Amino acid sequence: MLTSFGAVKISEHVHWVGAIDWEIRDFHGYATNRGTTYNAYLVMADKIALIDTVKAPFRDELLARIASVVDPSDISIIVSNHAEMDHSGCLPDLVDLISPEQIVASKMGAKALQSHFHGRFDVTPVEDGGKLSLGDVELQFLETRMLHWPDSMFTYLPADELLFSQDAFGMHLASTERFDDGVDEAVLYDEAARYYANILMPYSPMVKKLLERVKKLDLPFKLVAPDHGPIWRSRFDMAVEGYAKWSEQKPTLKAVVVYDTMWGSTAKMARAIADGLAAGGARPSLVPLQGSDRSDVAAELLEAGALLVGTPTINNNMFPSLGDVFLYLKGLRPRNLIGAAFGSYGWSGEGVPHVNEILKEMKVELVSDGLSVQFVPEEKDLDECRKLGQRVAEHLGAIVDG
Repeated sequence: MLTSFGAVKISEHVHWVGAIDWEIRDFHGYATNRGTTYNAYLVMADKIALIDTVKAPFRDELLARIASVVDPSDISIIVSNHAEMDHSGCLPDLVDLISPEQIVASKMGAKALQSHFHGRFDVTPVEDGGKLSLGDVELQFLETRMLHWPDSMFTYLPADELLFSQDAFGMHLASTERFDDGVDEAVLYDEAARYYANILMPYSPMVKKLLERVKKLDLPFKLVAPDHGPIWRSRFDMAVEGYAKWSEQKPTLKAVVVYDTMWGSTAKMARAIADGLAAGGARPSLVPLQGSDRSDVAAELLEAGALLVGTPTINNNMFPSLGDVFLYLKGLRPRNLIGAAFGSYGWSGEGVPHVNEILKEMKVELVSDGLSVQFVPEEKDLDECRKLGQRVAEHLGAIVDG
């Protein structure tokens, strides 16, 4: 067992005993350029409880942090708030090592863990709103289905006014700073927004309901401890306000221009469209796919009102990188967007019509039938691009102004 890792006390009864992953740069298709953490929490009570575990390769780091506080075999209860493998990967090893009195999860969590690990250990399902006594303190459970898995739940520790929020309110950020107020505010907002865009955007209607439910419960929070990123103690209002805004997905004047290019012609069109967008009062944000990740596109769209997509035509199809982005975005289901397709072609020109079809599938309101230019755009073609950008901007302005 590694011995160089220590726990961090975060409240009267709770220590952070998670792991820091400085190296990860791709989290199942989501670019994690700042790494991540896998947070786990040790509740020191008459019956010691561990809230979540960590990704399997970080087992020894978790155990070392626990051992800096207590012998791991003294843990009586393991709570699984979320069965995804970055939080349950080393659970079988811990069960073998610790032999806990009880493992608890939501009803769907118990089923998920049984499926993941093929019945290697028993899991006790807990009720939504249920409670579990640890002797001198108790835990309370709140189901949060589809935020972002069917098994997801929150655990609340009333004694410390602390909410363990699993993936909700988290972010992918590797840091030795354990609390939000130790992180630059701009980085904090950017990573929280990227996380919402790439993980929680499809479940925005349920996020709205969850925020309403938590408000009605009127639980006091001194700390909100997610399974990734820093613990909220000073700026949780930022997270709540962000989730409330992002779940609405109200259009703004921001227009995202996503494109790829073979010989630079579609890129010229993108820049001219951006000029037209700006002239019309919109805020263009260009995302060239040579050097950008699909998750960058999702993050840009989170607070946008328009999506314009540019593609060359290759082998009678749109460019492959656009296919990758569209497959990803269709799963995330961004809403309330207007948009248009554009691009250069050589002899056939199917790329722009293909993009139009997918934008329609995504329920993007098309402002144009699409703008195609053969080979290299001339000044008259670039002027048409500027006009398209201006038309999108004016339509977007009318929507935003109500």
